[in-house]
Amino acid sequence: MTCDRLLARLGRIVASALFAMTIAASPAAAVGPESDPPPSTPGGDGKGDDKSAPKRSDEQFRRGFDAAHRLIQQGQYEVGIAALKALRRDRHPDVANYLGYASRKLGRYDDAKFWYEAALAADPRHARTWSYYGMWHAEQGNLLKAQDYLERVRAICGTDCREYRELKDVIEGTRTY
Repeated sequence: MTCDRLLARLGRIVASALFAMTIAASPAAAVGPESDPPPSTPGGDGKGDDKSAPKRSDEQFRRGFDAAHRLIQQGQYEVGIAALKALRRDRHPDVANYLGYASRKLGRYDDAKFWYEAALAADPRHARTWSYYGMWHAEQGNLLKAQDYLERVRAICGTDCREYRELKDVIEGTRTY
């Protein structure tokens, strides 16, 4: 490993630790036990967040989610996953969806499947998840299933929405995502 890559990796680890410490230092962050990992990882039972634990305010959640989303969009998948898990809202459809997306980008297909299904259990009309899960199927070589999911996206938001266009492009092979 080159020095630059080692420093970049160390920077991501430090950023993740700082983000987690910032969240933990906030009095509003006292939300109960840490959420469980998906069952495909050791020790997880897949139950997710504790419904009896108090939740962070919607504004705090949105800020934390937006920060985690930016990390993931920048390709910092590991740090983004840690930031999403620090929110302790694993069963929120947007959180579960991006846990799935980041896991898929890391090649953790079983974890991605778990999170996509968790997002859809929380919101069966979550077009972004149907689109990303369709991309997951396309990456697995199952274009028929991806096409089924494209139809679900069309039924939710039509053919002009971003989710439809992106999945259609992946199925047609004109885009990777």
